[in-house]
Amino acid sequence: MKTKVLSSILIFASVALAVKILFLSSPTSKDFIFETILDDLDDAWSFEFINEDTILFTEMPGKLKIASLSGKSVINIDNVPSVQYLGQGGLSEVVLDHDFHSNQKIFFSYSSINKNGQLTLFLSSAEIRNNALINSKVIFEANAPRNRPAHFGGKIAFLSDKTILLTSGDGYDAREQAQKLDNHFGKIIRINKDGSVPSDNPFVNKENALPEIYSFGHRNMQGLVVTATGIYSHEHGPKGGDEINLIKPSLNYGWPSITYGIDYSGEIISPFTKKEGMEQPLLYWTPSIAPSDMIFYEGDVYPQLKNSFLVTALASKDVKKINFEDGLDIQESLFSELGIRLRNIQASPNGIIYLLTDGPKGKLIKVLPKK
Repeated sequence: MKTKVLSSILIFASVALAVKILFLSSPTSKDFIFETILDDLDDAWSFEFINEDTILFTEMPGKLKIASLSGKSVINIDNVPSVQYLGQGGLSEVVLDHDFHSNQKIFFSYSSINKNGQLTLFLSSAEIRNNALINSKVIFEANAPRNRPAHFGGKIAFLSDKTILLTSGDGYDAREQAQKLDNHFGKIIRINKDGSVPSDNPFVNKENALPEIYSFGHRNMQGLVVTATGIYSHEHGPKGGDEINLIKPSLNYGWPSITYGIDYSGEIISPFTKKEGMEQPLLYWTPSIAPSDMIFYEGDVYPQLKNSFLVTALASKDVKKINFEDGLDIQESLFSELGIRLRNIQASPNGIIYLLTDGPKGKLIKVLPKK
C-alpha cells in the first residue's frame, strides 16, 4: 500500500506526549475502496459480526437490529429493554456469547433508570429467538447514579476464562469518585456471565470496596481489547489527555488525580501528571482525538495493518494505526479522506474492515484495499 521512506518520518519529543512517537506518512484514498453498505442509521453505536454477511448492531434510541450486508436489508429485534436515550446515554455495546451459534446468547450495555429512579449503566444478557429477545436478564447494575447523562463507558470484552469486562465511566460530574472503591464510577468491572463475582477479583476481600472492580481511576473508556499480550483500554481525556492504557487488576490509572489534559473551561484539573502508585498511559494525545473504539487487527486482507491497534476517532475523523515498539508508539492516520466522525470499527471473520460513522444519518462503510 505504501513504502515507508525515511524522509517521510517525523520524530519529535514533546512535554505534551508521554512517550516518543513516530508519525509515518499516511495511506490515501488511492490505497482503499470505500463502499457504503448501510445508511440512514439512527445514532448507531456498535456492531458485531454473526457471520461474514450478517451483523448485529445497536442504535442508541434503543433499537437492536440484524442486517444482511449483501442484501442491505435490516430486521428489527423486538423486546429490547427500555433505555434512557439522552445525552451520551442509550443502547451501547452488543457482543456475542462464545457459544452464540448454539445458544443465540448476547450481552449488551445501556443506560436506563433503576428502581430508585436513578440513571445508571446496565449490562444484560438475552437470547435472540424469532427476531426477538427472550430470557433477558440484568447481570450488572452500576452503583454509579448520575444526574447528567454522560460518561457511561459501556464497552464489553471477554477474557480467556470467559469472564466479562465492562467499562463504567466517571459520570462527568462525579470524577472524584473514580479514586474511591465504594462505587463504580471510573472503573473497569469484571464479572461472570451470570453476573456473579469471580473469586479472584482483586478487591473481593477488601473492606469498603465493591467486589466487581477490576481497575480504577478511569474517565470515560470507549475502547477495550483483549490480546495475547494483555488488556488494552483507551479513554477520553477532558481537553487533551486521551489515553491508551495496559490494564492490570487492582491498579489505579490516576484520573482525576493525574492527567495530561485540562478542563473544557481551561481550568487546571490537577497540577500533576505523575504520582506514586498511579499508572502512566502507554500513550496519550494532546490535543484530543476523542477515541471511540479500538480493535487489534490480525487479518491478512491488509498486510500493512496486521498486528496493529486500530483506533477510531471522533474529533480527528480518522483511524489511528498504532504499534508499540521499543518504547515508542508508531502512529499512522488512516481513512481521514472520509472526513467524518467515526464511532466504531470491526473486522469481519474474513478480515475485512468496516467502519460505523457517528450520529444521526449514520453509515456502515466497507473498506477494501485497491489491488
